[in-house]
Amino acid sequence: MHSIDLFVKNWGSKQAMTPIDSADIAELEQRLSAILPDTYKYLLSNYGLVHTPNVLTKICDLGVDISEVQDFLSLEDVYSLSKLYEMSGMPKGHILFASDCKGNMFCFKLSDCQRQQMDVAVWLFDHQYQTVEKVSASFSKWLGEFNKL
Repeated sequence: MHSIDLFVKNWGSKQAMTPIDSADIAELEQRLSAILPDTYKYLLSNYGLVHTPNVLTKICDLGVDISEVQDFLSLEDVYSLSKLYEMSGMPKGHILFASDCKGNMFCFKLSDCQRQQMDVAVWLFDHQYQTVEKVSASFSKWLGEFNKL
């Protein structure tokens, strides 16, 4: 889980983060009828909700083509926003977990979360065009891309 630890060290805001209890994560999985990837659960249970305000600045300074992550969603927001975005036009079958600064959402495919897996692909829902596109083959690789900046 080195890429996750390094991501939090490099990009997490200096505000105190509170790890999320595994029972709360399990309750969310039950509500979603899904099994979240172990890498994502590691982030939540070890660090909590990460806020990364400096990612956008660095991406702009470097002029790189990567979708910036700004906030990881609370467990309640993971559930409620996943449902709300579907009602607002997002294709069905996605679990939102983080946002960028423009209202786009990073998500996992629900179909990838039907059995326990160490890691799954990360997708980006573009709210303007109502499209979902794959941005990384896995959550840990996705976070690792920010570590290269």
